[in-house]
Amino acid sequence: MASWKNITSLSYPQIRELQDRKLRHFLSQQVYPFSTYYHRLFDEHKIDPRSIRGIADLKHLPFALKTDMVSANDPQRFMEFILKPDLNKIRAAWPKYKLAGLFLRSMLSGKEQVQKDLAREYRPIFMTFTTGTTNSPVPVTYSRHDLDNLCVSGSRMVSLFDIQSEEKIMNIFPFAPHLAFWQTFFGALEANVFALSTGGGKVMGTEGNITAVKRTKPSVILGVPSYIYHMIRMAQERKEDLSFLKKIVLGAGRVTPEYKAKLSSMLADCGARNVFIFGTYGFTEARMAWAECPTENTLSSGYHLYPDKEIFEIIDPETGAVKGEGEDGEIVYTPLDSRASVLLRYRTGDFAKGGIRHEPCPYCGRMTLRLSSDISRLSDTKGLQLSKIKGVLVNLDHFAQALNGMSELDEWQIEIRKHNNDPHDSDELVVYVTLKGEADGSTFGEKLKDRLMGTTELAPNEVKFIGLKEMVKRLELETANKEKRILDIRPKT
Repeated sequence: MASWKNITSLSYPQIRELQDRKLRHFLSQQVYPFSTYYHRLFDEHKIDPRSIRGIADLKHLPFALKTDMVSANDPQRFMEFILKPDLNKIRAAWPKYKLAGLFLRSMLSGKEQVQKDLAREYRPIFMTFTTGTTNSPVPVTYSRHDLDNLCVSGSRMVSLFDIQSEEKIMNIFPFAPHLAFWQTFFGALEANVFALSTGGGKVMGTEGNITAVKRTKPSVILGVPSYIYHMIRMAQERKEDLSFLKKIVLGAGRVTPEYKAKLSSMLADCGARNVFIFGTYGFTEARMAWAECPTENTLSSGYHLYPDKEIFEIIDPETGAVKGEGEDGEIVYTPLDSRASVLLRYRTGDFAKGGIRHEPCPYCGRMTLRLSSDISRLSDTKGLQLSKIKGVLVNLDHFAQALNGMSELDEWQIEIRKHNNDPHDSDELVVYVTLKGEADGSTFGEKLKDRLMGTTELAPNEVKFIGLKEMVKRLELETANKEKRILDIRPKT
């Protein structure tokens, strides 16, 4: 396997050649022969896997959706996506040189050892789940080979963050069978960096996490944006000294420039100045995550991709047409080195404004492709039917853009409901807000209504001012894996 340093120095033509070659091998020698789902799909669509010669031919493959893996009538459908080789399939699919290598290993080490090696590469031994915010949670399996890749991606992220071996990190992601926690855990393990995993607010509580931070004095903290914000805000109120913090790494939530600016200001009040704040991007089906490199202030380098491990496409979400460099569109993912659960051309439901860039990173100089960090969740808005509220079709992400930019706000939550809880009555939009101590509540309500009207063409029916303790409970900041920022509690008709 090529080193990360060598991978990051490849030119774009070299990256395409590498990906084309790996894609050919992956489809013909792994996916088609060993995947129940894709063997049937290719046959039904009369697709010869050998006809897919590179990225340009991916357009001939159908997209995969999260719903392909789940079925109320067949809860075991996800098993069809797991690669299941046997000796007969291997003999039929692998080229002679690979079969010769397998035979030689059998002669030198014995058949039992070869079987153990194959089991280590393919047998599912670990599982994570999607968070289930818009659909039923989907199980995704890992073999030891996939866990090795998880370690590799984590180690690459540590390199991108420029974390040195003597630094200490604290993992405050919720302890759960979800990617963010385990990416951090295995990444630190692979990079041989000290890491304390607290399990987030559900395990130790915010008080316990702040105590652990003070005692351990990590230079790096990793966690969910909303919970990290909540924890640092509490430390700020208590005038804690966090001057030892150098880097904050955020995942499992969108990280905007406005958020980075707010968090940076709070950290400075705690003595932690010039802290690098990094965003990361990942999704369960990929079984790995990607990261930004250090930049100045609130700027983003974009997420540095791993061209030897995957292919990213940006498509028009309506037509499925592949977009060009730097163009907006939906993110589509195809692995190049996966075992266990495999999805091809997986539509993430995430929309990247600015798409993918090919030129060298202006901040670190690495040549790897970079995915724009300006990502919104198409899947979330679809899950709420892009929600028609009061007859207006609303992109719910616009609420966050409007409210996160208001300096007076400490926290907020939006509730969409029906008048009198009657499914046939009119929609109501209620905004719960917690203001910062110095903000003027007597005028803020009208200012917020004007802001939302200008951004979403909707004025809230009511603005409710609540205390921070009640807001933390409503958002479930200390108990849920993700905060409950927008609630649609309208009864189903």
